[in-house]
Amino acid sequence: MKEIIGVLLVNLGTPDSAKTADVRTYLNEFLTDGRVIDIPWLPRQLLVRGIITPFRAGNSAKSYRAIWTENGSPLKYYSEQQTQLLQNALTNYQNEAVQFEVELAMRYQSPSVETALLNLRRKGASRYIVVPLFPQYASATTGSAHQRVMEVLSQWQNIPPVHFINSYQANPLFIEAFAARGREHDIAAYDHVLFSFHGLPQRQLRKADDHNHCLTKPDCCQTLCAQNRFCYSAQCHNTAQALAAKLQIPAEKYTVTYQSRLGKDPWVQPYTIQVLEELAKKGVKRVLVFCPAFTADCLETIFEIGTEYQEEFTHWGGEKVQLVE
Repeated sequence: MKEIIGVLLVNLGTPDSAKTADVRTYLNEFLTDGRVIDIPWLPRQLLVRGIITPFRAGNSAKSYRAIWTENGSPLKYYSEQQTQLLQNALTNYQNEAVQFEVELAMRYQSPSVETALLNLRRKGASRYIVVPLFPQYASATTGSAHQRVMEVLSQWQNIPPVHFINSYQANPLFIEAFAARGREHDIAAYDHVLFSFHGLPQRQLRKADDHNHCLTKPDCCQTLCAQNRFCYSAQCHNTAQALAAKLQIPAEKYTVTYQSRLGKDPWVQPYTIQVLEELAKKGVKRVLVFCPAFTADCLETIFEIGTEYQEEFTHWGGEKVQLVE
């Protein structure tokens, strides 16, 4: 009897459309997740629904409209393509004993985790592999995706065996995939390279620390080790180091930075936008930007890096911010 293994890919999510109402719905679901904004329930609801969403939904919708395509949201479209490519690859890999079925879910909005898991169950899956599309582990992303899967499965009468993938920040195939896109650019023609990762509040780094290791010294994130294995920043540095080694980028030519800060609390630093300003004021003209926390281009890469940061960099005297797509 052939065993069917269900593979669930989970990405963050996206509004159903670029209309303000749909963006508002998405932001409310996303930002009221207690792993994303990690404050008590009532203050979180008041903050998100009373302050953040009313003030951000309109501007965010405008930004989404700038990147929306005939295929809809880039993040969803690219994630669907990745799902189909993985299904094709696993179909070629399967044998008489094992068959793979792949489904895509979004942590927020559609397709939901519940719908995707039910689809896999209907296809006969007897065990599951959950792969959040976040290369570096963070409670706000991978942790939230895993929690949602467990919540859904806890409602089933028969709970199947499940294997959770926590991170793959330095997996050779992942690194080579990003390196291949980087080779499409003449890296030597750029004055500096940024490895820009999605930011995270510093308090969430500390919460993930089981060994009193976090932020105890300026370079504590530079090396990934057993003591900081759940440190998002250390995993980001690990990714950047692996990519730089693969592409033979010397240490003095690249910087690890963090983007997309929300609110005024201190986040992991340095901030991408501040580093771009510093580089421009030093006379740097051309910057190549990798975004290895994102497995599919989205608002944060296409618009934030490709449009907003490009405009700011030019204003400060630079010439080109080139996103590695």
